[in-house]
Amino acid sequence: MTTHASSSQQQTSDATRATPRIAIVGSGFAGIGMAIRLRRMGIETFTIYEAAEHLGGTWRDNAYPGAACDVPSHLYSFSFEPNPDWTRTYAPQREILDYLGRCAHKYDVERYINYRSRVHAARFDAARSVWLIEIECDGIMRTIEADLLIAANGPLSRPALPAVDGLERFEGTLFHSARWDHDYALDGKRVAVIGTGASAIQFVPQIQPRVAQLTVFQRTAPWIMPRRDRAIGARRRWVYRHVPLAQRLARAAIYWQLESRALGFVVDRRLLNAPMKFARNYLAHKVKDPALRAKLSPDHVLGCKRVLLSSNYFPAIAQPNVELVTEPIREVVADGIVTADGVHHAFDAIVCGTGFQVNDVDAPFRVTGLNGADLGTAWRRDGPEAYLGATVAGFPNFFIIVGPNTGLGHNSMIYMIESQVRYIAECIRTLQRRGARTMSVRTSVQRDFNARLQAQLARTVWTSGCHSYYQTMSGKVTSLWPGFTFTFRRRTRRVRERDYEFGR
Repeated sequence: MTTHASSSQQQTSDATRATPRIAIVGSGFAGIGMAIRLRRMGIETFTIYEAAEHLGGTWRDNAYPGAACDVPSHLYSFSFEPNPDWTRTYAPQREILDYLGRCAHKYDVERYINYRSRVHAARFDAARSVWLIEIECDGIMRTIEADLLIAANGPLSRPALPAVDGLERFEGTLFHSARWDHDYALDGKRVAVIGTGASAIQFVPQIQPRVAQLTVFQRTAPWIMPRRDRAIGARRRWVYRHVPLAQRLARAAIYWQLESRALGFVVDRRLLNAPMKFARNYLAHKVKDPALRAKLSPDHVLGCKRVLLSSNYFPAIAQPNVELVTEPIREVVADGIVTADGVHHAFDAIVCGTGFQVNDVDAPFRVTGLNGADLGTAWRRDGPEAYLGATVAGFPNFFIIVGPNTGLGHNSMIYMIESQVRYIAECIRTLQRRGARTMSVRTSVQRDFNARLQAQLARTVWTSGCHSYYQTMSGKVTSLWPGFTFTFRRRTRRVRERDYEFGR
């Protein structure tokens, strides 16, 4: 793009190229990681816009009973900031949130965060090569300008309520697990749980002993493996603190152990036979009632939907005060739930453990690129697509962290986040080195990249017949990377400048 500018405007243009104004949306691992990287690059001209009052992203929001990571703690952290003080194999929510806060403090990035600042929309002004971003702060709307816009709010920022009729008619207490109502006492209550995903299998065992009656509504039985969680003793923490190499070796061992799981998912499904047999035996050992065991038995290949980890979910489900209902929900009424078989279930409270709007292309804000192109419209038409999950054709200087096809079904998302943060940093360096104002991935490059991606996905376990949040309603897998994480890291190590169009 060629523009004509006065002398003063040209000086502004040159300054912008040297020190770009950068807007980052979100203060979870992605936003904080990006901010730390920018500071390491010597860039201070950035602002993080956070809708909430505190940093933390999904680990701030998901504070339900029993919330914890399902990736071993030593791998669920930044590679440049290991934490020798994790107290358990799988860190609880509070420890992860505290860790992220310490990172923000240590690298002095919290002062760049504008809290209570919700981004509603962003529009690229092609004439000036800037993003115009509409932000609501304390009820007041304002528009700010940025040279680069980085969406770091991730796919787990908006809870998904179940798609059933009558939720608004329920007269009891209803909330989503990511918006847990800690002021409501569940003790002695009749409680319904809708969903049996990653959150539900963590909070169900925590609330089961407290409630009078717990009814769990299950649409599809998940594969559940035992969660080998244990306390990390003071002696081991001392070793990790004083012998950093020991922790790095432990982290590497965990990484390669998890990475090997992809072999069955993407290379040869026959490798899944042994873990499937193990999971069935684990279920048989924990649940003696054959009728209940049949309800809890998955009908899809291991890995087609997210594999869950729990050592206390099956024992909780088998308790006398728990009922597992597999009949579809017909509607929610004033005092409970009616299932498809006409049975009425009365409740005092309903807890929705139904995940997030992972494939909601309108969430969390509207993005308008060149020639009025709307990102949501494009993604509704073709399904969410990007290049390396980070850039989108027709949207110059717009970057995404944890964008389309960067999710994982087998390893740590922090590894993927760091890969994308490094890639975006290289994009910024490329702009500075070339003296360019804008960069936008070529349409043909994005198209060919996604065609290859979908061809690879067609051969994986994730397209083996089940329906999950990995897919759009049409069945297109738009959430997952179709292979090993180290191949993604290698692919994002450098910016191939021929893949982009640059504007001055």
